[in-house]
Amino acid sequence: MKVAIIGVGSVGSAVATAVKNTGLVHEIVLFDRDGVRARAAAEDLGHAASFGFDVKISAANNYRTIRGSDIVIIAAGANQKPGQTRTDLLQNNADVIRDIIPRVMANVDPKRVILIIVTNPLDVMVMLAQKLSSLPPARVIGTGTMLDSARLRTILARGLAVSPQSIHSYVLGEHGDSSVIDWSGITIGGLSIEDFCRQMKVPLSATTRSAIENHVRNAAYEIIRGRGATWDGIGAAVADLLKCIVNDEHRILTVSIVAGTGANVLAMSLPRVVGANGVVATLNPKMSPAESAALRRSGKIIQKNFSRL
Repeated sequence: MKVAIIGVGSVGSAVATAVKNTGLVHEIVLFDRDGVRARAAAEDLGHAASFGFDVKISAANNYRTIRGSDIVIIAAGANQKPGQTRTDLLQNNADVIRDIIPRVMANVDPKRVILIIVTNPLDVMVMLAQKLSSLPPARVIGTGTMLDSARLRTILARGLAVSPQSIHSYVLGEHGDSSVIDWSGITIGGLSIEDFCRQMKVPLSATTRSAIENHVRNAAYEIIRGRGATWDGIGAAVADLLKCIVNDEHRILTVSIVAGTGANVLAMSLPRVVGANGVVATLNPKMSPAESAALRRSGKIIQKNFSRL
């Protein structure tokens, strides 16, 4: 398994470390326009080989080096700065994707390659990358709300004093400010969240739900204010997605892919079955009328942002 990572800033470097630590790849190519940075990142990560998996790690600023890659991870582009939203990055990062995708596609096998998109605003970049690559939508996958959903599970676990592994909960829609928590679909130990809280005598008021929603949506902003960028969480999310693909796990992840036709084309996160060929199926989650309406609004925001390109 050969993996290429395009863009070796703070996010790309964290992704590289997390991918290496899965032990599932035999070669990682770190591509960056700044060849010095790429070589430094490859050297640093390569020094860790004696402490874990021995993976061939090379640096590149020439796209020919990515030939033979099974998976290409796009982590290039500007990161959010304090006070910025993901949408503020739209035009600059669209230019980055327009430059990268044709160069990537000229050096990979379009019959088998899978693209993983990390660049924000995520859903719009997935739509743009799929259009430029002409790959089947199932093989142009954005990490979507995987990290948002993980944040939700972590926050719920802390408040309910239960392992996050026992919680099934999803954040849907945009990887951004219009994301939607699917409260209606949350289960804990096979119980609805309401039944669980009733049995455990844990209150879950409307005020508490609102606070949880704000915490999930603003988590990235809080981290950016404190350390300048987020990278560990998204690195772990990419590695988990890669593991699901490589092992053909058919696990359900809230990833973003393009769906629909014509004016209804849209990429946003829904529960999706992921395997070796990318996204295998999309599920229709249980949602209340209010949640469904919020999801439609989220989709319209993504389509509006894409139309700005």
